[in-house]
Amino acid sequence: MSQSSEQEIRINEDDFIVSKTDTKGKITYCNRIFMSIAGYSEKELLNQPHNIIRHPDMPRSVFRLLWNTLQEGKEFFGVIKNKTRQNNYYWALANVTPSYDEQGQLIGYYSVRRSPSRKAIEAVTALYQQMLAEEARHSSAQEAMDASHKILDDALKQSGKKYNEFVLSFEK
Repeated sequence: MSQSSEQEIRINEDDFIVSKTDTKGKITYCNRIFMSIAGYSEKELLNQPHNIIRHPDMPRSVFRLLWNTLQEGKEFFGVIKNKTRQNNYYWALANVTPSYDEQGQLIGYYSVRRSPSRKAIEAVTALYQQMLAEEARHSSAQEAMDASHKILDDALKQSGKKYNEFVLSFEK
């Protein structure tokens, strides 16, 4: 994981970071807590890809899992490390769900994030480090994500849980 001088920003236990995106992942709404923690104004966030806050310590295959889950019409739970505008970081337990209009057409995604337990952060940190190392070994993006995803799959098989269940198991 990053060895820079970045500092962790902690989400208050009672705070919820909320954002909405269109179907392509561009931000259409963000609450004040999101803006405050991420260090961006509403104007700077709206219409930007949500990955504006993607931290380089996050394996890309986790986001592939997120998108695959959403495309199946299911909700996604994940422990995600995000970066701030000031190059600090914060961990979030993200719940992302598809959002539909009155006719049942997909119009985007709704994400609510809160502070994860330290236990969840510790559990995913080592796993994400292994996944990132594997991604770095491959020149092809597809091969990198496939190899990284295999590490995740193997860890989940060993735990006997799906990813959503795995990350939520630390919150009890």
